[in-house]
Amino acid sequence: MQTGLLSLAIWTPIAFGAILLALGRDDQARTVRWIALIGSVISFLVTLPLYARFDRSTAAMQFVERQPWIDRFNVFYHLGIDGISFWFVLLTAFITVVVVISAWEVITERVNQYMGAFLILSGLMIGVFTALDAVLFYVFFEATLIPMYLIIGIWGGPNKIYAAFKFFLYTLLGSLLMLVALVYLYTKSGGSFDILTWHRLPLSSLAQTLLFFGFFAAFAVKVPMFPVHTWLPDVHVEAPTGGSAVLAAIMLKLGAYGFLRFSMPIAPDASREWAWLMIALSLIAVIYVGLVAMVQQDMKKLVAYSSVAHMGFVTLGFFIFNDLGVSGGLVQMIAHGFVSGAMFLCIGVLYDRVHSRQIADYGGVVNTMPTFAAFAVLFSMANAGLPATAGFVGEWMVILAAVKYNFWIGLLAATALILGASYTLWMVKRVYFGPIANDNVRALTDINAREFVMLGILAVAVLYMGIHPKPFTDVMNASVAGFLKHVSASKL
Repeated sequence: MQTGLLSLAIWTPIAFGAILLALGRDDQARTVRWIALIGSVISFLVTLPLYARFDRSTAAMQFVERQPWIDRFNVFYHLGIDGISFWFVLLTAFITVVVVISAWEVITERVNQYMGAFLILSGLMIGVFTALDAVLFYVFFEATLIPMYLIIGIWGGPNKIYAAFKFFLYTLLGSLLMLVALVYLYTKSGGSFDILTWHRLPLSSLAQTLLFFGFFAAFAVKVPMFPVHTWLPDVHVEAPTGGSAVLAAIMLKLGAYGFLRFSMPIAPDASREWAWLMIALSLIAVIYVGLVAMVQQDMKKLVAYSSVAHMGFVTLGFFIFNDLGVSGGLVQMIAHGFVSGAMFLCIGVLYDRVHSRQIADYGGVVNTMPTFAAFAVLFSMANAGLPATAGFVGEWMVILAAVKYNFWIGLLAATALILGASYTLWMVKRVYFGPIANDNVRALTDINAREFVMLGILAVAVLYMGIHPKPFTDVMNASVAGFLKHVSASKL
């Protein structure tokens, strides 16, 4: 198996980001934008050989790279992907291209720093999904906070400093308990930070429970799960459009991925013992947070709460412990990446023209922006879980798995489809349809070629995944089967 591809996927965007940071003047903005676009496209292209050469028949790690890093503590630069982490590498690189296109004309100050921050963030997030050494994982996991903190704090809204601090503190405090868990596992394993070695450690019931909640503190905040989700709406409202898109599409997935790579395989007995809690919290996120979304007046807040509800499906699918549930959770993560990113970019298109996110300030947008409205309604339907869109596939798989596990849990999960349709259609009706509501809407102009390309790419992804999800599930099947075989075997 060819090695070096994962390092290329991580360090190519980081290198281009560093080049952009070195270009320090706004009078070079045009050059900066083109370098950012070329850098993001190249960063995406270097991930494509992974798809061509990925062996779908094995659950083993592929494209493995292992070099000594910190010899004294037995820390390695150790990378690899399996069917669980594979799609998130490609998704991260793909979304970065779209975000660079979205910021082309909108960002006019410190363009090099804005574009550079996103490219560096892209490389760091790919690092999280590929790291097989715990120290390397932790470094990447924490480092992602820095560019996102700057993106929110510099280019955000009126309360950007408050939102940036809230984001940083919530996620950092949660990670401290994870660090304690990592150090414990290092000592327990005889001085190894190898994550796959930790999967095979015989741990007592108490140790597993403590580790489970240590990891839970870090990953539940990142997902974010109820009740530690309150930072997300504030951050989304203040973040620039690109920041919201990347936060929803990729960064929330880091926490859900952590459950699959750390919590469940390292502490499988504790994961099964506390599955009832995870299922309960997931259902609260799906139902209660869905109801909260219905009363929002700010479009970004509505989509932010919608994200919490959709991520509830992901954790629900994981902790049902069957192949359909875990695969459904993974598919939902990928679909949510496309759909939520697209929803925030659509809100950004309107905000750039009217400078308001309030639903009440719109109405009849379809009359003045018919092409844009077609895209926006498509993404809204996908957000509501319409069949033949990406938003349907994962939710349906998780609901089927939940019914198989327990009919009543499945029934409660299915209410999300009703709630999702309610708040999404309510927003669509108020913003896009009906007569033209005011002069601001009357003065709107339809999307330009750049915006059409940006939304068109995402529309193709949303429809392709909805109509033909098999390529996505084929990659993960062997790894999901191996994962479930491992977590179902007691380590006591």
